[in-house]
Amino acid sequence: MDTSDVLQLIVTVAEDVVTPRFRRLGEGQVREKNPGDLVTVADTEAEAALTAALSAAHPDALVVGEEAVAADPSLLDGLGRAEHAWVIDPIDGTANFVRGSEDHAVMVAELRSGRAVRAWIHQPQHRTSWVAELGAGVWRDGHRVHREPVGDDPGSWRGVSSRARWRDASFPPLGPIGTSAWCCGVDYPRLLTGETDFVVYSAPRPWDHVPGTLMLRELGGEARLTTGEHYRATSGGAPLVVGASPRVTDTVVDALAG
Repeated sequence: MDTSDVLQLIVTVAEDVVTPRFRRLGEGQVREKNPGDLVTVADTEAEAALTAALSAAHPDALVVGEEAVAADPSLLDGLGRAEHAWVIDPIDGTANFVRGSEDHAVMVAELRSGRAVRAWIHQPQHRTSWVAELGAGVWRDGHRVHREPVGDDPGSWRGVSSRARWRDASFPPLGPIGTSAWCCGVDYPRLLTGETDFVVYSAPRPWDHVPGTLMLRELGGEARLTTGEHYRATSGGAPLVVGASPRVTDTVVDALAG
């Protein structure tokens, strides 16, 4: 499928499956996979529709969806070995979606031999779509995205996290760390446009971060685990820092280490 066809697939699934349930979830349509980790009927149906379409168009590709992995964690084992793979987050920010917040997104990324080559983030309620191809930049609703450089003073950088462990502590030379959108599909676009300069996450999962990190790197940013490892689709275990430039990311990683 070409890039525009994948985007149209995502938009159509959002219109047909996700948005009709927004602020209309009924009894029994929300459950906990794990304590505090919600899934809705819209998540499962959207993932099924996206998986079916991508698998039909690319029958030899591995398709890894968040809800499929929740049912069978072994699906993740093939992600680093697959010559061709897709990762799907049917509703990123499910807790926001359940609360009625517009800050949620549908995200898809394509990988070749473990490397992200294309990515899509669609925000149904914001009516905005972000698309990236490796080496071709980032596009928002058909317009190329450019980001202004960050300032020299780390104290002026705008950082956010969903985790109190970083928001409630001090990490010189950084300034205070604010609260994120609780949705990678909103956090990354805010980073791309310069609304924020870095985000600190707990241990990453591929459907949350493969799309956004490709976009970030296309604009000159970087993503690293706090262990120093550069982020890739199979990364996990340690917290993740994504920053608007390699200097920002390295400085934040060093500051968190104390």
